Amino acid sequence: MTNPIKAVLLGILEGLTEFIPVSSTGHLIIAGEWLELLHANQETFDIAIQLGAILAVVILYWDFFRPFLTPKHWVSKESKLVLIAIVPALGLGFLAHSTIKALLFNPVTVAAALIVGGLWMLWIDRRYTPENRTSDIQSMTYKQALLIGLFQCLALWPGFSRSGACMIGGIIGKLDYQNAARFSFIIAVPVMVAAVGYDLLKSWDTLTSNDLTLIAIGFVTAFIVAIFAIKTFIKLLASLRFTPFAIYRILLGALTLLLFL
Repeated sequence: MTNPIKAVLLGILEGLTEFIPVSSTGHLIIAGEWLELLHANQETFDIAIQLGAILAVVILYWDFFRPFLTPKHWVSKESKLVLIAIVPALGLGFLAHSTIKALLFNPVTVAAALIVGGLWMLWIDRRYTPENRTSDIQSMTYKQALLIGLFQCLALWPGFSRSGACMIGGIIGKLDYQNAARFSFIIAVPVMVAAVGYDLLKSWDTLTSNDLTLIAIGFVTAFIVAIFAIKTFIKLLASLRFTPFAIYRILLGALTLLLFL
């Protein structure tokens, strides 16, 4: 298999997994090992193609993002909710960036995160009750946004899942499943733009033209696949909840440990 084909496969994987609670980064790390695509800039590739999936969110939720083009909207409640929710992960990610890449970007730590997150999701499903839930993003409180932001910090552990961590925080904070998911998609945009931009800035001098070509292929593929994945996931979430994703995470984590330990 040539590297462009592998980049397409990883782009498909990214688009499918970025917005469901199974960890896109974790899947890319594991798949990178299986496909033997690892090279000096594999970790940058894994992070950079996530921007393709993030662009899909901007397109699908354009009604939410469009007002941000007007400066007066920057002090709106929606802006404050997003800011409160992204500051914890951005701050911790900036401080721990090098440590995270050095210690946590490997299949074994990813497997552990998959299993821990899966067990937590099963627990959330068992305790969930639909009463007294916030049913739209505009009705969220700043306390709910902060709780989601703190939980998002768990996503700095590759394999835990950024969307999964945010949704757990949202559900504990009394959002319903679908709005916890929608808000997790929305706050992914500034968080991932900042994270990818920071990583590319640090690794830019080491990127070759071949690296950039592979990133572009993965980016476009992830964007196209994510458009369909987001629409499908939101429809299924109300009835499926976390359980099937949690079981998948636990099984994948166990299989990965068997293969790489």
